[in-house]
Amino acid sequence: MVENQNIKLRDIDNIFYVKLNHESKIATKNLVPGIKAYKEKTITITNIEYRIWDPFRSKLAAAILKKLELIPIKKKSSVLYLGASTGTTVSHISDIVGTDGEIFAVEHSSRVARELVNRVAIHRSNIIPIVEDARMPQNYFGIYKKIDVIYVDIAQQNQTEIAINNCKMYLKDGGYLLLVIKARSINVSKKYKEITEMEIKKLKCFSIIQKIDLYPYDKDHFIILAKFLPHS
Repeated sequence: MVENQNIKLRDIDNIFYVKLNHESKIATKNLVPGIKAYKEKTITITNIEYRIWDPFRSKLAAAILKKLELIPIKKKSSVLYLGASTGTTVSHISDIVGTDGEIFAVEHSSRVARELVNRVAIHRSNIIPIVEDARMPQNYFGIYKKIDVIYVDIAQQNQTEIAINNCKMYLKDGGYLLLVIKARSINVSKKYKEITEMEIKKLKCFSIIQKIDLYPYDKDHFIILAKFLPHS
């Protein structure tokens, strides 16, 4: 743990810039002080603990560092997260949305979901783990309202279609989609930028706000920020 570092509040709720070892990083205020999710570094300033958000382990952190111009996940947001894995990014989203927000964390692998529960969700009441296949959103339990943001990080050839189906079922009109396009999961032969453009064209009921190449944090990955406008 590092004490007494200079910290600057970002202009988005609950995301902070931290100057650590002469390098700018981002962090979130730990919702459960003293408990880590993935051996992340923590810093304490005026008795408040912050968790450094590693962009090499979180595509959302990478996107923020690469100038994501709108961060739709904020305090009190409801988030549907597809591909929650062991909860690295989920834990930081939990910090951001706070106790009045919620994350429905979908993970299809029961083994991985156990890690999500035991390492992260058991300590954070705003995370609702769902052990289901994102290809079958009708099977999710516990989602009782339309969601503000859907975040999709799954390695499927039809990942964009899966995202669209989930949005049609759960996303609010005017809500936001953050879609990680994993080019090599879709096609191993075409150029990854070409694949990204092909996938964007499928988002017919969305207004595309921004696309970000996640290199050097992730190779052959883009993240797409889009607004859901099903009736436009």
